[in-house]
Amino acid sequence: MNRILIIAPNWIGDAVMSQPLLATLKTIYPHCQIDVLASPWVAPIYRACAEVSQVIEAKLEHKQLQWGLRKLLAKQVEANQYQACFVLPNSLKSALIPWLANIPVRIGYRGEMRFGLINTALDNPSKINRPPMADHYLALSNALEHLQETNASKPASPKLNVSPVAKQSVSTKLEEACINQKSIYVLCPGAEYGATKRWPTEHFANLADQLISNEPDAHVILLGSKGDHALAVSIQAQTQKSTQIHNWCGNTSLDEAIALIGMSKVLISNDSGLMHIGAALKVSQVAIFGSSDPHHTPPLSDKAKVIWLNLPCSPCHKRECPLGHLKCLKDISPETILRNIQALY
Repeated sequence: MNRILIIAPNWIGDAVMSQPLLATLKTIYPHCQIDVLASPWVAPIYRACAEVSQVIEAKLEHKQLQWGLRKLLAKQVEANQYQACFVLPNSLKSALIPWLANIPVRIGYRGEMRFGLINTALDNPSKINRPPMADHYLALSNALEHLQETNASKPASPKLNVSPVAKQSVSTKLEEACINQKSIYVLCPGAEYGATKRWPTEHFANLADQLISNEPDAHVILLGSKGDHALAVSIQAQTQKSTQIHNWCGNTSLDEAIALIGMSKVLISNDSGLMHIGAALKVSQVAIFGSSDPHHTPPLSDKAKVIWLNLPCSPCHKRECPLGHLKCLKDISPETILRNIQALY
C-alpha cells in the first residue's frame, strides 16, 4: 500500500479521535503516504498529526451537495492514485469524491444509502452500545488488516504535535499582553453542540477568580471560537480579577489554540473539540460533562479528570434541557472543579 486518503469528519473532536486510526495505518504500512481531505475548520488538526503527509483543504459546506466542486476535487484526488480511502463521516456526500476518483478500496461504515460508493463497509454499532469514538474509527483499520492479513498493535490514545510556528506566534502574543507563561490556565466555555454542554458562565467566572486568588501570578485565558466570544465577555463581566482574565475567543487560529493549550498549566473545558485537543497534547485537564456521555467521548489521557454527575436524566444528548433545569451542569460547583484542579498538581 503506497498511498491512502482519509476523508475527514467535520467536527474538531472527531478529527482528534481519528488520529489513532492514522497511527495504526502508519504502523501497518510504514512507507505509505497518508493524505487527508478536510475542511478548513478541521485541517489544522491533521497538520498536527505526524502521520499525515498532505492535507487537502476543501471548502465543502454542511448540508450542501456542491456537485461541481466535488467533481473537481475528485479529479485532483484521482491524479494522486490512492489505493485505498477511509471515509470517516457517515453521509452519502462524503463518499462521492473517492467514488468519482475511482479509488479501488473505499472503506467506511454503512450509512445514508451509499451502497456501492463504499465497497468495504462495516456495520454501524447501535446507539445503545456505542464504543468511544477513537475505537469507532480505529475499527475501520481492521478492513485493511483483514485484506492484507496483517496484524498490528494499536495506539491507546490520540496524539498531536504543536507547530513551532504557532508556538512562536502564541509566545509573542503572551509577551505583548504581559502574561506570565509559567502559570496559564486555559478555560474553554464553549461547546458547538449547544447549551446542555456548557457549564454556566457564572461558574467559570467564580472559578477564574478563585484560581487567581490562590495564585496571584496566574493568568486565565478564555479560549474558543468567534461564537464563544459573547460567553467570554459575560465571564469577564462577572469576575473580580478582570485584569488577569483575557478573552482570546475568536482571536486565535486553531493552530495557535493547539499551541496555547500545549503551554497551559491546566485546561478546564466542557465536552468539546478543545477538550480532545488537550487530551491529545497530554496536558493536565478537567473536563466537565453535562448532557453527553463521557463513556463515548472521554478525553483519552491519564492527565484528564472527568466531572460528570451521572444524574438519572443524563446523558440525554439533547441540545436544550428537556426538563428545563440543566442540573447536570449547574450543580457542578466551582469549588468541585477547583479541588480537582489542585489534585492534578
